[in-house]
Amino acid sequence: MPMQSETEAQVVANGPPNQSAFSGKHRARRGWLAAVIVFWQSQGFWLPAFFGAFGRAPAVTAETAAMAVPVVNVVSPQRTAPSHEIVLPGNVEPYMTAPIYSRTSGYVKKWYVDIGARVKKGQLLAEIDTPEVDQQLQQSRSNRATAEANLRLAEITKNRYQELLKTNAVSQQDVDNAAGTYNANSSIVQANQANVKQLETLQSFEKIYAPFDGIVTVRNVDVGDLINSGSAPGTRPTSSISRSPANCECISTYPRSTPKLPRQG
Repeated sequence: MPMQSETEAQVVANGPPNQSAFSGKHRARRGWLAAVIVFWQSQGFWLPAFFGAFGRAPAVTAETAAMAVPVVNVVSPQRTAPSHEIVLPGNVEPYMTAPIYSRTSGYVKKWYVDIGARVKKGQLLAEIDTPEVDQQLQQSRSNRATAEANLRLAEITKNRYQELLKTNAVSQQDVDNAAGTYNANSSIVQANQANVKQLETLQSFEKIYAPFDGIVTVRNVDVGDLINSGSAPGTRPTSSISRSPANCECISTYPRSTPKLPRQG
């Protein structure tokens, strides 16, 4: 009996230390297992998030660039019925109109353009037959030729008298008379030359040209009509030329009783 009780006591005494060692090892294993689980869980959540964000970077950049483009709403204007309409009479007139007068008197020989024709600057419009001016010009040219012949004779006489004066064959008075005759004939030649130029200018007015580009709006004469020169009262212009329709204006009378003012355009 004493040996049995001693054995039991030894067994009882040896039991607790073995159970304590087993519990400590079990706790250590559970702690390592928990640490590994936590580590892999953290790696599992962090790595996919990192690589996923890195892989989505181009798509995010493209989406951001697309969202940066402004959106604009385009509206096409359409003409609607006017709320208040005013009908006024008006006249369309060109900015520039030039009546064409003749600078010489005569008969209309030819007329090349008619009403509504478009003409260019310097274009020939008509020709006038002026027999009086032609005769006067011919007479003036003959007078000029006579004066030039007298001038040449006076020059020869003056030179001869100046040579004879050196030998006292003529008097000084004769030399002075020859020189005066030469100077007078020179003036006559100049006067006849001026008269010829004047008549030539009048003769050039037999042709009527367009002063600028435009349209013939009025024609008051016909072939064979007698026209007078100048623009004296009672003298009608041969024609009128106006600027092209692109350069025109509309003139209208606007009553004061109308409540709404018109707008330009």
